[in-house]
Amino acid sequence: MVREAASSAQPKFLEGKPLKGQVALVAGATRGAGRGIARVLGQAGATVYCSGRSGGGIAATPGRPETIEETADLVTADGGKGIAARTDHTDEAQVEALVARIRDEQGQLDIVVNDIWGGDSLTEWSKKFWEIDIGVARTLLERAVLSHLITSRHTVPLMIERNQGLVVEITDGHEDGYRYQIIYDLVKASNIRLGYAMAWDLAKTGITALTVTPGFLRSEAVLDHFGVREANWRDAIAKDPFFAESETPMYVGRGIAALAVDPNKRAKAGLTLTAGDLAELYGFTDVDGRTPQFFPLYKERTAELAAGEEPLDETEQFLVSARYCQIHRNAAQYEEAGKLFARLDLANAGAGLEPVPPTALNKRDKNRGGG
Repeated sequence: MVREAASSAQPKFLEGKPLKGQVALVAGATRGAGRGIARVLGQAGATVYCSGRSGGGIAATPGRPETIEETADLVTADGGKGIAARTDHTDEAQVEALVARIRDEQGQLDIVVNDIWGGDSLTEWSKKFWEIDIGVARTLLERAVLSHLITSRHTVPLMIERNQGLVVEITDGHEDGYRYQIIYDLVKASNIRLGYAMAWDLAKTGITALTVTPGFLRSEAVLDHFGVREANWRDAIAKDPFFAESETPMYVGRGIAALAVDPNKRAKAGLTLTAGDLAELYGFTDVDGRTPQFFPLYKERTAELAAGEEPLDETEQFLVSARYCQIHRNAAQYEEAGKLFARLDLANAGAGLEPVPPTALNKRDKNRGGG
């Protein structure tokens, strides 16, 4: 299902450095999507403040060597101006100081990307909500939700002064349903909600807010997990077939840069878009010339499992269940959800966990006084 392109050249929208003279803040730029986004904004000519808890000889995450200084150097090497700004975004005073620095040094701020996470080593995937460590949960909510709100709270006033700008929430996944671990679900759903809610508050301004998700991100940590490097990443497909549709962090970076350049970006306010959606909208590829399609592949594979008759093994059960949890509340996907539901032992789960049919959605709206 991998789509190959003839060339991996930079997209046309990056030609001529269209963001030259603009200033961006990528909060959470140490590695992964944040680093990729910062680099592509630099390729478009922007001055990019690369912030995060790493740097100055201090690691943001134990075992990870990447720093914001490295990211800033890459931004500069890619044609922009990278500025490392060590900041703990859960500390409001530090965020206020960062914004004051940007105001003093640049006098403006045009793009804010909230990519702060820091929860890979903390997420308790195997635990139900009655088993989780509340201290860990509190840390995750502070790092990956409150930090986003604090950052937007103090950066957007600088954008309002010029009545223009772009605020992007980075999340994981675009479906409305459950992400299979309660705190992870709460964090990533909250990121989507922030992009949507901020769009409402900004509706009468010239500032656009929305949410973007990568697909299967080939981050530094993911490459390490599979024991490969970017040069031989395909060797890991044997371990995980979905890795065939993985993407570099530059892919979502190109999507954010395309949004920033788009004079009609306001039309996307409040939406949740995938990197693949943005690639289709703006006509770009990943840096290796591919157009990864992880979400369609996942849908295709789980549909095959739902149509089968053989008992599902543990991995297959997880894939079908996870897909069902993600989509069952979407009435537009009722048919797919119904087939997945039929393969799972959920007959007595309760009405709120069953597929939502279009008729039920219409009935609910009428009960609320809708048309």
